[in-house]
Amino acid sequence: MPTFSMPTKPLMYVLALVLAFAGRTAIADDDRFLGWAPPATPLVVTDPYFSIWSAGKRLTDVETTHWTGRRHAIGSVAQIDGKVFRVMGVEPSNTPALKQIGLRVTPTRSIYLFRGGGIELELAFTTPMLPDDIDLLSRSMTYVDYRLRAFDKKTHEVAITFTASGELCVNIPSEHVTATGVDFDGGRALKVGSVAQPVLMHQGDDIRIDWGYLYVAAADSEAKLAIGRGPQQVAALRGGLRPESLPASVEKAPAEAVVVAVSFEGLEVGDEPVTRSVVIAYDDLCSIEYMGAHLRPYWRRNGLDAVGMLAESVANHDAVIKRCDAFDNELIADLDAVGGSDYVEIASLAYRQCFAAGKFVADANGLPIQFCKENHSNGCIATSDVFYPMAPQFLLFGPSLAKSFVVPFMEYAKSDRWKFPFAPHDLGTYPRANGQVYGGGERSEKNQMPVEESGNLLILMAAIARLDGDAGFAERYWPQLQQWAEYLKDKGFDPDNQLCTDDFAGHMAHNVNLSAKAICGLGAYAQLCELRGDEAQAAEYRQTAKAFAQRWIEAADDGNHFRLAFDKPGTWSQKYNLVWDRVLGLGLFPDEVREKEMRYYRRMQNRYGLPLDNRQPYTKLDWVLWTATLTGDREDFDALVMPVHRFLRETPTKVPMTDWYRTHSGNRVGFTARPVVGGVFMRLLYEGAVWDKWASRGGKAGSDYAAMPAPPKYVTRVAAADTEPATWRYTVEKPSDDWQAPDFDGKSWSEGKSGFGKAMTPKSVVGTVWNGSDIWLRREFDLPGEINDSLRLFIHHDENAQVYINGVLAGRFPGYTTQYELAPLRPEAVAALKPTGNVLAVHCHQTSGGQYIDVGVVSVNGSSE
Repeated sequence: MPTFSMPTKPLMYVLALVLAFAGRTAIADDDRFLGWAPPATPLVVTDPYFSIWSAGKRLTDVETTHWTGRRHAIGSVAQIDGKVFRVMGVEPSNTPALKQIGLRVTPTRSIYLFRGGGIELELAFTTPMLPDDIDLLSRSMTYVDYRLRAFDKKTHEVAITFTASGELCVNIPSEHVTATGVDFDGGRALKVGSVAQPVLMHQGDDIRIDWGYLYVAAADSEAKLAIGRGPQQVAALRGGLRPESLPASVEKAPAEAVVVAVSFEGLEVGDEPVTRSVVIAYDDLCSIEYMGAHLRPYWRRNGLDAVGMLAESVANHDAVIKRCDAFDNELIADLDAVGGSDYVEIASLAYRQCFAAGKFVADANGLPIQFCKENHSNGCIATSDVFYPMAPQFLLFGPSLAKSFVVPFMEYAKSDRWKFPFAPHDLGTYPRANGQVYGGGERSEKNQMPVEESGNLLILMAAIARLDGDAGFAERYWPQLQQWAEYLKDKGFDPDNQLCTDDFAGHMAHNVNLSAKAICGLGAYAQLCELRGDEAQAAEYRQTAKAFAQRWIEAADDGNHFRLAFDKPGTWSQKYNLVWDRVLGLGLFPDEVREKEMRYYRRMQNRYGLPLDNRQPYTKLDWVLWTATLTGDREDFDALVMPVHRFLRETPTKVPMTDWYRTHSGNRVGFTARPVVGGVFMRLLYEGAVWDKWASRGGKAGSDYAAMPAPPKYVTRVAAADTEPATWRYTVEKPSDDWQAPDFDGKSWSEGKSGFGKAMTPKSVVGTVWNGSDIWLRREFDLPGEINDSLRLFIHHDENAQVYINGVLAGRFPGYTTQYELAPLRPEAVAALKPTGNVLAVHCHQTSGGQYIDVGVVSVNGSSE
């Protein structure tokens, strides 16, 4: 494996952190922080839905939020000798904050240090994302640990309270939740969940979970648990008080008006540390819909339920924390050895974010598969050009993780659903992986990324083969890989006008960096052929790749650097795709190419980093960290990484780590909390011994992955416009509140044929133009035949829609779709149906871009005519 040239003086980052926290008492009275304050700190960060962050420099500066920015409040107060202090959150606003003097972010932990009232309080959030234990890694669970001791040689009476809002269980704070207590072996928990429980009904980007259950738990011998309902009780519990007449449970109340609390009272705190622990967890019951099949989280594969998971979490607390500490220290030491303190802090912040932007579930054979989410871009699930930059973190830790996100993608690519000679882009919209929705989807080549996605998969397959030592995994998908290699051989060197992963920059022909990906993809395919024993094809594709590389050097040359596009002199771009030439040992491009580019890059940097190319001052954080590794020189690496760390320290945009920002101002352009930041671990893939060490701990991956579930077949019961446009009544003026009622008189509304919207909307069949902000629709229909739980809505909505059947809410659909999709109906809506005289009522709200609404009804699996 390739190695880097290293400086002679180590930075000893790990030792510096240890000494800083060990010596905290000596500097407790100044305002310095022990470590840095990232733009947002991960607290409870496990998956795209259970993702709570603090965007304040201090934990008491702001309320905690979901990564989308919506308030997901957890809070904490400490009462010291009768005086109450806030240690997390801004409420109660009239309660002073305990002084925070430290913050340290490690791969699995965020640790805050406070001092005041004679005590020192350490508050640690540990999410046990241990890569050699996918069972733990897949659990939506975080330990919240308190460690207290006196620093003034006195004994103090202390009480601490942790609270969590019902908002954590719903998409919108006004939605109703239920709350109750639950006993388990060794402890007690409070359980909160939405009343509606619309499991996997909603998809999109800016949405939060509204099914499953939140659990806040503690060992039964230590804690007092309480539920609060209404503003007064919520405020009291958040302030550490326990009012009279607290309910034992809540049957139905707005989520924003419910809070659960765990308190530890009567703690005598002196010189010896006193510790207490809370477990906060979420059981989503079913996590992903994959071709119509509902998949459970991986940790549930053998029958473990939430109560059992909580019991294990409490019982194994000390051992798990010890494992997390050991893992963090070893990984930090490896990061520090190759990249120094700035790199350690970037990678530590990225680690949990990467894993938490996806979900590990069990396939039909009980093996782990993973679906990543395009947070804050378009909400797509299992996107190739998102898991490609994310891949270094998964590859580092072994074949089980590396294959987990590739398997569901490749199973779709090999199915009859995918008709094109290049690789797909995505599997749908999170959390429903039912087929590609981006660009032309399954229907056309419009706005596809043929060279991008095909190159991604060939490269990743070669990297997985490097882990396995053979091409056995690739063999399962050989017809597809061979087809994509042929495609790149034909069309990859000088790409036509098309999108690449940086699609926000628009279409471009003759893309030099995309060409480099195609060349590396062909070299990767040659490696796979060699591992299969096909020497002839290996030689053919190796020679093609080498010939293309030489042509690339000549065609892209622009004096002291290489161009953005072959036909555009005076341009430049980051050539981050060249990393694989050295990581995989392809030997296609000489060192002079990378060194020439690096000299130019170091001249073109702005205060906050290297722009993506000459067109705009923005950059992509993940690509900068790839580009920094190109030459293998530590000075070059540090030169490109240091401005990225400066950006994270100084950016005015206080959100979970963005990967798209402006290098001159430090402002975010877009993208938040995405998995692509796992790409910062690319640097460790150059260190063969380090990579082998970590990968070997993950063990051998299973080989008996389940085939893709057969997508459900359906029979049309109420036709939509894609097959038989229907006449609806509609209005664009807000009607009275009973507009959805079965007996509402809508005769004064206009009449029009479905669907309703703009013709430019993808996969729309517009019968009536609608270009305003809102539309309300009604139609009558009969439903002869069986009425049962096989019924689904057949809906295409852009954007937010609510659908009612006979006055009963059938579903809320935030965001937008790019084609007609099946959506479950709420059970109460199915119960409201009858053979004749039904009323379908729909409201759709539009903000920007395409717009469209149309709804039909189908039965899945052909259960009724």
